[in-house]
Amino acid sequence: MAAPQEGEELIFVPLGGAGEIGMNLNLYGYGTEARRQFIMVDLGVMFGDDETPGIEVIMPDPSFIEERRHQLLAIVLTHAHEDHIGAVAHLWPRLRVPVYATPFTAALVRGKLAEQGLLDEVPLKIVPLGGELQLGPFSLEFIDITHSIPEPNCIAIRTPLGTVLHTGDWKIDPQPMIGRRTDVDALRRLGEEGVLAAICDSTNVFVPGRSGSEAEVASRLEAVIAMCKGRVAVTAFASNVARLQSIVRAGAKLGRHVALVGRSMHKITSAAIETGYLKDLPAFIDEVSAANLPPARVLYVCTGSQGEPRAALARIAAGEHSNVTLGPGDAVIFSSRVIPGNEKAIHTLQNDLSERGVEVISAEDHDVHVSGHPARDELADMYSWLRPRVAVPVHGERRHLAEHVRLAKSLQIPEALLAPNGSIVRLAPGAATIIDEAPHGRLMLDGTIVTERNDITLKQRRALSFAGHIAVTVVLDERGRVLLDPVVIAAGVPEDAVESAQDAAADAVDRLSGRRMEDDRLVIEEVRRAVRRAVQDTWGKRSVVQVEVARAG
Repeated sequence: MAAPQEGEELIFVPLGGAGEIGMNLNLYGYGTEARRQFIMVDLGVMFGDDETPGIEVIMPDPSFIEERRHQLLAIVLTHAHEDHIGAVAHLWPRLRVPVYATPFTAALVRGKLAEQGLLDEVPLKIVPLGGELQLGPFSLEFIDITHSIPEPNCIAIRTPLGTVLHTGDWKIDPQPMIGRRTDVDALRRLGEEGVLAAICDSTNVFVPGRSGSEAEVASRLEAVIAMCKGRVAVTAFASNVARLQSIVRAGAKLGRHVALVGRSMHKITSAAIETGYLKDLPAFIDEVSAANLPPARVLYVCTGSQGEPRAALARIAAGEHSNVTLGPGDAVIFSSRVIPGNEKAIHTLQNDLSERGVEVISAEDHDVHVSGHPARDELADMYSWLRPRVAVPVHGERRHLAEHVRLAKSLQIPEALLAPNGSIVRLAPGAATIIDEAPHGRLMLDGTIVTERNDITLKQRRALSFAGHIAVTVVLDERGRVLLDPVVIAAGVPEDAVESAQDAAADAVDRLSGRRMEDDRLVIEEVRRAVRRAVQDTWGKRSVVQVEVARAG
């Protein structure tokens, strides 16, 4: 590695994932300000909620690096979870650089690029497991780690000013069931070489002890499935291929045939088989074949563990799935954790299943899930191997980052820095310092359109969902005389409130006279105010009211 030149700096810029869980986008820059080169690590999404009605996917705003696109060398992906790869196909046209990933991650990215018509345009380059990569002044080494998806990687980023370890998402699983174990030797060697900074996952920083092993879940799942007499459906995160393998093996041992239910489950399974995983398993059967088997011979693996309304399990619970029916004597096992914010949707789903007579078995009841992120003892292990000079927590809400800083200091890390999204952090052998702030924010995928977050639009959508919409048309001639009674059309508004709106619109028009009726803007505002006030008096809610003036010759 060449010696650093005068004026060269190593900087870290998180634009997503440092202050929220999801939507990861991390930049590393090296060089003088005028000649700086960047690599991007991960480019993910988070999903919309009640605060963003109509928005399914939210992405980090890459405008900071988009303006410096000629300085960006590549996008490097740590693993295949949506919060790390989900924005690649949507935002790549703004960046137009090569994308590097290990085989399983590349297989899933390839599918996303194909959906966007970009497969032949994006240079998607495969990095072998444990591989190395040279990108300008950055020398990258992919280090095996364990997580809840195949092929997670820590990335050691070596530069003339020092080495940074970007952990990605990880845990320490002694028996991961699929894929390689954590390469502790490589991490220790890195620590012996000297680590300037560890950019580290904070998801489970509040959780004591260790996150547990997939091998433990496999044995518990088998025991729980063995207790069930009718049809069994297990719902889990589709990306957890090790969990899927455990479910299939348990089913085979207990004489059950396995059917995959849900698009994501089929996509992940296809990518896993394509890249050499899920070997030596009994063949899956389709949903129709499963429906014709005796209940005690059936095992479904379903998407929808978080209560997603369009996922397979929600449709089954509503009795709307074309091929899968569950009822009395059947059971659904939730082999997943409740992601914060999804509690209501999951409880609704479980209640819907219970109303059909289905037994609901949760991870809390039978311990059939382990997290893919490091608890406190695992974080302590990582820091003991690396011995970094600086800890910079990422992948967490603000409270997670703050607690991670406290933990790192308690572990005698010389410096721990809280650097939320937009921080421009100079990583230097002597100290890590926030030297500036980069523009950062969120983009929304609204249908097929990527747009900047528009709080006015979202506010209007929330208002529509809460209090409905009223459209009023006032028909006048060119001299301002009323030709028809105002026409009121409402959606999502009770009949009593609609009648009040009609009366208020007519009264408002009657109060206007002469030259005032010649001003469309004045008519619109007077009618809008009167209708909105009347609806609020009648119903107690402020509907969205739109007024149009139509003039006939």
